Amino acid sequence: MPLLAALLAIAIFIVDTATPLEFAVAVLYVGVVLLAMDFAGRRGTLIVTVACAGLTLLSFAITHSGDLSSGAILRMLISLSAITITGTLAARHLRAMATVREHARLLDLTHDTIFVRNLDDVIVFWNRAATELYGWSREQAIGRKASDLLQTQFPAPFETVMGDVKREGRWEGELVHTCSDGRKVTVASRWSLRRDERDRPIAILETNNDITERRQVEDGLNRTRGELAHVARVATMGELTASIAHEVNQPLAAIVTNGEACLRWLGRAVPDIGQARKSVESMIRSGQRASDVVARLRTLSRRGDAGHTPVALPEIVNDVALLIRHELRVHHATLSIQAPANLPAVRGDKVQLQQVVMNLLMNGLQAMDGITDRPRRLTVEIKEDDTGSVVLAVSDSGPGIAPEAQRVLFDAFFTTKPDGMGMGLSICRSIVEAHGGHISASNLDSGGARIAVSLPRHADQAA
Repeated sequence: MPLLAALLAIAIFIVDTATPLEFAVAVLYVGVVLLAMDFAGRRGTLIVTVACAGLTLLSFAITHSGDLSSGAILRMLISLSAITITGTLAARHLRAMATVREHARLLDLTHDTIFVRNLDDVIVFWNRAATELYGWSREQAIGRKASDLLQTQFPAPFETVMGDVKREGRWEGELVHTCSDGRKVTVASRWSLRRDERDRPIAILETNNDITERRQVEDGLNRTRGELAHVARVATMGELTASIAHEVNQPLAAIVTNGEACLRWLGRAVPDIGQARKSVESMIRSGQRASDVVARLRTLSRRGDAGHTPVALPEIVNDVALLIRHELRVHHATLSIQAPANLPAVRGDKVQLQQVVMNLLMNGLQAMDGITDRPRRLTVEIKEDDTGSVVLAVSDSGPGIAPEAQRVLFDAFFTTKPDGMGMGLSICRSIVEAHGGHISASNLDSGGARIAVSLPRHADQAA
């Protein structure tokens, strides 16, 4: 390339000097300057530019030493202007390219995988970390469609993601990519949209962090949390054995009584069919009640993953209240439920939220065991707060929460009961946070404790 540029410059000089052509032959030196861009660098290109301008002046001096006509001077000035402008633009372009290359070298130093795609999803830049993670070299990746190369699994349709990028200028989320060896990796991906001087989108910079191991750990923790939640539900059921027997025995006893009455009405000399029918209807209602009790208990103790659906918190509280009626009598406590009409639903898993309510109510009952100087009252208040979340608060009239327990109340294995597991409130916190909410505890001025659970309202009902 340097030899070609030198030969071209000599040829232009000879033609410009030795031939009587009446046009600006020296303009052809622009080609020499452009060739120099490929090998001379910015400073070398400027030197070549100055040299071409010098050859133009030298040729003019040789051929027009005695003829300084306006036409010859004009052609010389045109040639010098073209050479100077081309050299200046070439130097500016080389400086910009040097900056880009320097930035590219810096991007190669980072441990994050970075690549640039045009709006057709074709890769135009691929850094070293991307090669290390995915296994494809820069030469193999550039020119390929990113979604095809990486077999990307998007959390939403690709067109939807691109629409968000073009509208917001950025996007963040988790993607699953397939490496060259077939291994799948989960990445935290951040996309940034680049625009030109006319504000038109031209490229997307994508930065990815490998979170495969972290996601596996989180999945394992979720499974463990599910196992602990199941254990806690079963433990709670053990504490409610007396209540279960009481709740089931009542309708069974009613069935027996109504059955005996039915036989007596039928055994008369003139059977009283009307009274017998009423007895049978009462038996059916008692049987349905017993079935409802068993169904609630089976639901509370079953094992299963969370299935989030619209859930009405007052309905959950009422279901749990039916299960603990006997416990309320044993602990000589009363339960009041305050919930306004038209309360918005929350999105969550009904069984897990039942467990939260059950734990909070049982904790409140047990906290009031030593209270003799005032009534034992449990209060459940459900309302919508100013942020649009639904708050469920359970208050008791017990001794309250000790100051040293405030900080660790929701920690695993912390308990104030001699035979407690210390998992109830910890699992409550895990369940609430998994639902996008938060749980807090405080003492009441009138005595007792208040546990508040805040859950986001169902998206379809959000304002």
